[in-house]
Amino acid sequence: MTLASKNGSIRLRPLSDGDAEELLRIHREPDVMRWWDDPAEGFPWDEPESTRFTIEVSGAVAGLIQFSEETEPKYRHASIDIFIAARFHGMGYGTEAVRLLADYLLTQRGHHRITIDPAVENVAAISAYRKAGFRDVGVMRQAERDADGRGWHDALLMELVRGDGAR
Repeated sequence: MTLASKNGSIRLRPLSDGDAEELLRIHREPDVMRWWDDPAEGFPWDEPESTRFTIEVSGAVAGLIQFSEETEPKYRHASIDIFIAARFHGMGYGTEAVRLLADYLLTQRGHHRITIDPAVENVAAISAYRKAGFRDVGVMRQAERDADGRGWHDALLMELVRGDGAR
């Protein structure tokens, strides 16, 4: 399954073996590693509990977006994570990728709520998620280890709920 923007400039498609080297290179960029840490052994197939897509911008591998699902009916929802190469930052591609995946999760996977939890200091990501329709829920204190593993940082819990103006 492939998801594409209306103008076709951005696509989310299943990972392929040929994507691994470029995704690993992007993952190791300082602007990505600051938030995603070192790639795990077996990346990009290291999280079988997540569904991952390669983000393509005008045919070039630009990053990775993934979702995880809570399937317990009482708590059913999905969560999203994303990274994009620095050369694509600030152009709206992250916002559009999140919109595409959120639309899919709401309309095709039957979710009513989607969460994302960027580091509080990741101002650019927070802005992109707000543009995609996510709203702030609150700060989760000391929610994630720092990249160096020595300390903790806060994360902003954000959500998009069906009916809140989501696309």
